[in-house]
Amino acid sequence: MKARIALAAPASLPAWLAALLLLTCSPAGASESMPSRLYEVTIETVMPHLEEALRYATTRETRCLGPRGLSTAFPVLRHESLKGCTLGQERRDADSASFVLICEGGNGTTGAARWRTDGNPLTGILEVKLGGKNMTFSQRVTAKPVGSCPPDAK
Repeated sequence: MKARIALAAPASLPAWLAALLLLTCSPAGASESMPSRLYEVTIETVMPHLEEALRYATTRETRCLGPRGLSTAFPVLRHESLKGCTLGQERRDADSASFVLICEGGNGTTGAARWRTDGNPLTGILEVKLGGKNMTFSQRVTAKPVGSCPPDAK
């Protein structure tokens, strides 16, 4: 459950001071609560339209991940079938981030990604519907912190 804090400045405070107080009392965003770290990353791709033996694929890797890398953390975004697609229209709050899949060329591919950044592990899911093919798939990323990023990887 999220707590929302409503703050009002007393009428006797100057406007600039009231604005400063509101800015400094705002809840932390995902970028402040999620530092760049080294993670053990598990990527699960699910394609429900395939037969059972081919439906699931899981890979693992170790890499640095931070708040700016959430929109590119899904490896499937580098696949040829999603060429010209990126995650944009970012929305963040204290414990999550969400994105819309934006594709060039009007091929009808749609999707969205959601991240939970308040837990251990971090979890993200990308859900995609390929245009013209009426196929759906998802990719889930689970990232468990294992240490600090090397200085050259941040």
